[in-house]
Amino acid sequence: MDYKKVVAQRIKQLVDLDIEIIEGLIEIPPKPEMGDFAFPCFQLSKTMKKAPNAIANDLKEKIDGEKNLNGGFEKIECFGPYLNFFLDKGVFIKNTVEKILAEGESYGSSKMGEGKNIVVEYSSPNIAKPFHVGHLFTTVIGSSLYKILSFEGYNCTGINHLGDWGTQFGKLIYAYKNWVDEEALTKEPIKELLRIYVKFHDEADIDPTLNEQAKMYFKNLEDGSAEEVRLWTKFRDISLIEFKKLYDTLNVKFDSYAGESFYCDKMDDVIKDIEDKGLLVESNGAKVVMLDEYNMPPCIIKKSDGATIYATRDLAAATYRKKTYDFYKNIYVVGKDQSLHFNQVFTTLKLMGNKWADDCKHVAFGTVRFADKKLSTRKGDVIFLDELLNQAVAKTLEIINLKNPDLENKEDVAKKVGIGAIIFTYLKNGRERDIVFNWEEMLSFDGETGPYVQYTYARAKSILRKVEENSNKPANDVVLDYNKLNSKEEFELVKQLEGFQNSILHAIDKLEPSMVTRYAIEVAKAFNKFYNQHNIANLEDESNKQAKIKMVEATCQVIKNALNLIGIEVVDRM
Repeated sequence: MDYKKVVAQRIKQLVDLDIEIIEGLIEIPPKPEMGDFAFPCFQLSKTMKKAPNAIANDLKEKIDGEKNLNGGFEKIECFGPYLNFFLDKGVFIKNTVEKILAEGESYGSSKMGEGKNIVVEYSSPNIAKPFHVGHLFTTVIGSSLYKILSFEGYNCTGINHLGDWGTQFGKLIYAYKNWVDEEALTKEPIKELLRIYVKFHDEADIDPTLNEQAKMYFKNLEDGSAEEVRLWTKFRDISLIEFKKLYDTLNVKFDSYAGESFYCDKMDDVIKDIEDKGLLVESNGAKVVMLDEYNMPPCIIKKSDGATIYATRDLAAATYRKKTYDFYKNIYVVGKDQSLHFNQVFTTLKLMGNKWADDCKHVAFGTVRFADKKLSTRKGDVIFLDELLNQAVAKTLEIINLKNPDLENKEDVAKKVGIGAIIFTYLKNGRERDIVFNWEEMLSFDGETGPYVQYTYARAKSILRKVEENSNKPANDVVLDYNKLNSKEEFELVKQLEGFQNSILHAIDKLEPSMVTRYAIEVAKAFNKFYNQHNIANLEDESNKQAKIKMVEATCQVIKNALNLIGIEVVDRM
């Protein structure tokens, strides 16, 4: 039952306001003792020619005769200008718990996105460069959005827009020909490619003519020269092998690996379209679209040497995606430092006459750092993601060995909890906030962390196991009495469980996975408050005990569903 909608529909029968406006006005009171829903009467004062307090009293009197509102509410009270509704706790808990257990892994999902295609571009690392901690931001945000949107019925296409084109490949080809260690390349390909790439920049600082050599090699690649194409293909293939190992570890998937190179043969048509519409002008030898009236610098389409840039390829990519996927939304999960770039691209698309340009969305995110350490691929100062993940797993295993040394499958648990802790850290707060790594905080089993939520799940599963082991009577023979789940802790926990889909819808509206992550934290907190106040195992009232068990089962299901949406696996024991 959608209790908010029930309240809105009843009020609609008594006032002259649209149902959507009424639903928008309904609030959650700041304190539980003030009820579960509150309708403010200020907006009605002008049309009804009465004080808001009087309107609230009038509405209460008219509804009071049928205060249960289809059996879902216990009472209605006035708090000044507010009309406050109190849920019937027993009915609410019964309906919510039974709904969760009936729907299981699909609880919280809907068909709201049915028939709508969404493209999500995320991860998009540069070929032949290391997958470092900064890349994980786009990867886990994009993967979570993909999961959340798919869960709500949207037909999603995940695209890994690989950075597999550009002048850096001319540099890498030069470096490969002059300095590669083939044995090292076989053993640790990305690290060896990084080493020679860094060496190129060091040598080019001494001898700038190396940059001209690199441009020549990239020009040969663009022209389809067999040797340069062979080396470029080699770099791409070995990079993808390494990347996919990480994606498997993170449980991240893509439907397309169409990178920048995929759009090379599609740019001419887009450039011609821009030119035909009279948008392409010359500026300092370059071909650009002027965006002065939008308070932006020109969008460069071709540089003075005739080469295309990121913007050209992104224009071609957006056009291709609209034709291929007919998207409802086209989402780019890219760092906030690229905001100007995407504003230029989207504005240019609109100037070209593409109404769907408004459906292109830049999902920006912040930066990642370790104290004062700054990441730089050119200088070789990077933290490899695989090393970070391995470190998280190792540190988690150390904690498990101290807390629960006899735990079965502790290596597997350490992997799920350690990697989960990293993902959770990236998705815990608003995506535009920067992340500063703190191992102690990240791996803590207390506080707002991944291990805390996973431990809460394991604790709940432990309760279920103990009750089952000690039970002398089959649960199916017991009549459940949800009316006995009337404590503050039980009611607040189930209210949290009931709000799962609402947290998902907010996450979709804001394209913000942290709303689901924060929700999981709040469920864990509510469960632990319940756990600390109620001992299920020692209850003699079997009907009360079994109702509590169902509530614990429902909590496990919701935590599992929420963590799945942000890419984290649960563990039954910790």
